Amino acid sequence: MKKLLLLIGVAVIFLYLGPMRAHGKGDDVIDDEEESNPKVKADFGKASEGSRTDDEVVAREEEAIKIDGLNVAQLKEIRDKAEKHVFQAEVDRMMKLIINSLYKNKEIFLRELISNASDALDKIRIISLTDKAALETGDELNIRVKADKANHVLHITDTGVGMTKDELVKNLGTIARSGTNEFFNKLQDANANEAGELIGQFGVGFYSAFLIADRVVVTSKNNADQQWIWESDASSFSVAEDPRGDTLKRGTTVSLYLKEEAYDFLEEATIKDLVKKYSQFINFPIYLWGSKTETTEEPDESADEAKPAETEKTAEDEEGKVEEAPEEKEKKTKKVEKTVWDWVLMNELKPIWTRKPATVTEEEYNEFYKAFTKDYDEPLAKIHFSAEGEVSFKSILFVPKKAPSDVFSKYGAKTENIKLYVRRVFITDDFQDIIPKYLNFIRGMVDSDDLPLNVSRETLQQNKLVKLIRKKLVRKVLDMIKKLDKKEGDAFWAEYSTNIKLGVIEDSANRSRLAKLLRFTTSHTSDLTLLADYVTRMKPRQETIYYMAASTRAEAEKSPFVERLLQKGYEVLYLTEPVDEYCMQSLPEFEGKKFQNAAKEGLKLGESDKSKKRLEELQKQYEPLTQWLQDKVLKEKVGNCSDELHV
Repeated sequence: MKKLLLLIGVAVIFLYLGPMRAHGKGDDVIDDEEESNPKVKADFGKASEGSRTDDEVVAREEEAIKIDGLNVAQLKEIRDKAEKHVFQAEVDRMMKLIINSLYKNKEIFLRELISNASDALDKIRIISLTDKAALETGDELNIRVKADKANHVLHITDTGVGMTKDELVKNLGTIARSGTNEFFNKLQDANANEAGELIGQFGVGFYSAFLIADRVVVTSKNNADQQWIWESDASSFSVAEDPRGDTLKRGTTVSLYLKEEAYDFLEEATIKDLVKKYSQFINFPIYLWGSKTETTEEPDESADEAKPAETEKTAEDEEGKVEEAPEEKEKKTKKVEKTVWDWVLMNELKPIWTRKPATVTEEEYNEFYKAFTKDYDEPLAKIHFSAEGEVSFKSILFVPKKAPSDVFSKYGAKTENIKLYVRRVFITDDFQDIIPKYLNFIRGMVDSDDLPLNVSRETLQQNKLVKLIRKKLVRKVLDMIKKLDKKEGDAFWAEYSTNIKLGVIEDSANRSRLAKLLRFTTSHTSDLTLLADYVTRMKPRQETIYYMAASTRAEAEKSPFVERLLQKGYEVLYLTEPVDEYCMQSLPEFEGKKFQNAAKEGLKLGESDKSKKRLEELQKQYEPLTQWLQDKVLKEKVGNCSDELHV
């Protein structure tokens, strides 16, 4: 009975609450239930990541995700229609070669990609010479770099020749698709000198992009084809037609999706430094999408809002008022700082070495030197030349007006004074073989078309062409110094005399050339003299160049050995620098004349083949006289009278 009553009571309660729910009552009850038992969302299927439909993904993410300028729907279309390619060669092996053997410095990726872009621009420029329609899609030839910090993407765009679909597959897949095994086989058989040439021939520069990027996307448009997108993660690649259509008109964009540790390459300052270091002499303009802060003046609206309260005007004031022309009040302005974004040219310095020397003015040389070396002074001397033969290159070399303060404290250490370029692309300034250490003060550059571009400095250092370049550079520098006029020559010797003397000691191959530059103090004049001038002043039968080593000129002049020579009318060189005597010891002769230390024991003046023969004739001729003097007159005062004839 109790159970029956309980059921009836529950039924009455439900009957009572039903109408209340229908009329919007009972909200308190429902709210309490919702707090204790949260209600499941009605759109469960749309909110669940696992059960979203493709349409829902597009709707939710279309505004949030932008990849290469593609929305999610376009990206999905590309992935569905793309032709998938698997690299047939050992990609891991290739990447290890690039990282360990060729590219130990990751920053060179930008050098390689800009170099490729420059090549593409060169191609379309050459094509346009015979095909005027080639530039109808755009006559601007440039390279543009843009960093997308939000998505960690770096874009390098050129308006060059672009690539067709087949060229994308072939050009960007050559090494990985079919050339790797051949490359490795030839590399194993090659010696150190040939290795660099092989690497340059196979060209792996593009793949340096994977040093700093997880994924690389290449968008390219050639005049003869549609716009295509090539995409790779270094293990495989795909090619698909671009759903956006012809957005580039002509050219190529390489988009690098950077690794986390490479985010610094998105910084504006970093990009500028790399372009300046490696690519500032590229023939085509390189622009960076950069920002700058500008201060502008704008109307100050806050000043107009604060108006003074108008005073009440009496009738008398109105009657006596004379109408006046309204005065134009000067609008108040305020200074406002704004961030402005624009394309900034990064390679303003032009490669003047590519021009003929006759077309370059002295002012242009001086401006180039100051920008290139960061020196405030103009150079003391310069030489601009082109070399042809076993190796072809162009070069400009400068002698600074002042010697570096650490020229000897860092003597023999690596210097960065000579920069090596290959087709106007900077390769290195960090190796010793390009110039001998006694010429470490020379500043300048060398640009060669014969050296391999894609190669490490370690391999390049062993390249036989570098040794040929070194040989020609040294001879050109010595010729430049030799041709200096008296004023320039005196200034040069005051700064770099020790370097030349060290060169005589160290460089046996160029010793005779260096000897012509040597200058010493002399008994003949108070000024320094060249060895060639000393020879012209020698006595008719003099076969020896006499010198005396001393700490000062005055000390040398007081030497009895020097006094004896001077009395006989001989000129004596005074060696007053610590390195001078070592220099003389390394220089056996000059123009057939041997050097003789005046302080050497047993010095005999005029000791030569001719003088010896003459002495013998005199001794024979005056033998009776000398014998009589020795035996009769001067018996106890002299030893051998015939020896006096020698003097």
